[in-house]
Amino acid sequence: MNEGTTSAPDESFAENMNEEPSLIGPMELSYATEYSVDLYEHGYAHIHVADGNSYVLIPEGKPVVSLGDEDATIIQMPCDSIYLAASSVMDLFHELEALENIRSCSTKAEDYGNQEVQTAIESGNIQYVGKYSAPDYEQLIMNQTCLAIESTMIYHSPKIKEELEGLGIPVLVERSSYEGNPLGRLEWIKLYGLLLGKRELAEELFEKQMENVNSVLASLDESEKEKPKVLFFYLSSNGYVNVRKPGDYVSKMIAMAGGEYAMDSLQIDEENALSTVNISWEDFYYYGKDADIIIYNGTIDGGITSKEDLLQQNALFQEFKAVQENRVYCSTGNMYQESSKIGEIIENLYAVIHQKETTLDYIKYVD
Repeated sequence: MNEGTTSAPDESFAENMNEEPSLIGPMELSYATEYSVDLYEHGYAHIHVADGNSYVLIPEGKPVVSLGDEDATIIQMPCDSIYLAASSVMDLFHELEALENIRSCSTKAEDYGNQEVQTAIESGNIQYVGKYSAPDYEQLIMNQTCLAIESTMIYHSPKIKEELEGLGIPVLVERSSYEGNPLGRLEWIKLYGLLLGKRELAEELFEKQMENVNSVLASLDESEKEKPKVLFFYLSSNGYVNVRKPGDYVSKMIAMAGGEYAMDSLQIDEENALSTVNISWEDFYYYGKDADIIIYNGTIDGGITSKEDLLQQNALFQEFKAVQENRVYCSTGNMYQESSKIGEIIENLYAVIHQKETTLDYIKYVD
């Protein structure tokens, strides 16, 4: 058991050290399947992640207990000096008004679209300590790091995880990207709210996004047989086209917005954990030329500013229905980074798919 640095135990509770806190029940989750939480008396929690790892959350001032799981990693509150190596989670901490809880990160300031996050890193309030695969261990120790939150990329550098744990730093591997439902991806905000002692705020933020989603669902005409086809992709530098896999959370957001992902019937020979796949131009043309809407994924390369940008890449785009009918869009970089706004992103998709006049924050029209 990784116990880290212990806090002074609560004396009244410490008198009953032979009795572990009683189980209250599971945390209510509607969509997330990659984690679960058992809540206990006195603020204790037993966190289970789908990768097989488990964690026991110890409230500030309370004694360390195992909750019957001797193999669990101990995380002690307050989590006020976090090393964040999973860049997509930064937005959730921002929404939870908890940037001050992050002491170090593995992503440079210019790679974040959020100005407040950029400022925090540039000012040193959040210290950049190197790439996730080569962090500055000395700086992490000096920061008295209480928790490292890693993306699943850490599995490509398993020694880094071992080094962190060897230094007494608990490591939580973030798996929201593995959620089959985009709302499950969003629901990870409840886990971080628990870690930060902000469960109520996390619930409020989740419910606010659900209001956006429910508004879209209520607007859809279930009797409509034909759903507009949406092509979502970017052009890779190696000459391939990169598309989201069928069943990926982006394709599911398109479906929730009343559209059909153009690549839904794409056959993928090699299965892996990646949510995207490179396909040939022949396959892309076959599946995509009749799509009603093109959304270029601007997250990776900054996107496109005109239809000419597409035609310069390949003249065959002129034969695409969406290009001919002037229904070409580009997603903004913050569509990926602002995972707390999934409900609003679905609203944007709904407006694009059904040609509703509204302000778009995550998708822009390309003339």
